[in-house]
Amino acid sequence: MITTPPPSAVAVARVVTFFETLTLSSVADIGQIYDAQARFKDPFNEVTGVPAIEGIFRHMFASLHEPRFVVTEQVVQGAQCFLTWEFHFRLRSYRPSQPQVILGASHLVFAATGLVTLHRDYWDAAEELYEKLPILGGLMRWLKRRANH
Repeated sequence: MITTPPPSAVAVARVVTFFETLTLSSVADIGQIYDAQARFKDPFNEVTGVPAIEGIFRHMFASLHEPRFVVTEQVVQGAQCFLTWEFHFRLRSYRPSQPQVILGASHLVFAATGLVTLHRDYWDAAEELYEKLPILGGLMRWLKRRANH
């Protein structure tokens, strides 16, 4: 007996493929993933609507060398999904030859259409990004040590 995966599983697979193969040119297809009024939030942004979400990903390609996502785990329940991922990139202005990785997670909520209505990213900007930068990194590590004592 062949069973058909639930619509949310199909939608999640489509989202994972989209992000793992994302390029500057494919950012234009983001409306095939997100509902017109979708909300997106991460440590730096909180926007609503496909044009605003598209702008975030265009900015990512303008600001970073070779950004790419690798989804490492998926949990799908009903119309919701939780993904864990690795975000690989190189900074343009600081140590551009040194690869960087941010570990994070995304909470996605899907409409009956299979489009994402909510995308919320969770990752520690202090540990994953700020600590790797000159001057600011030293300050962040010092603050972390002080907080742990």
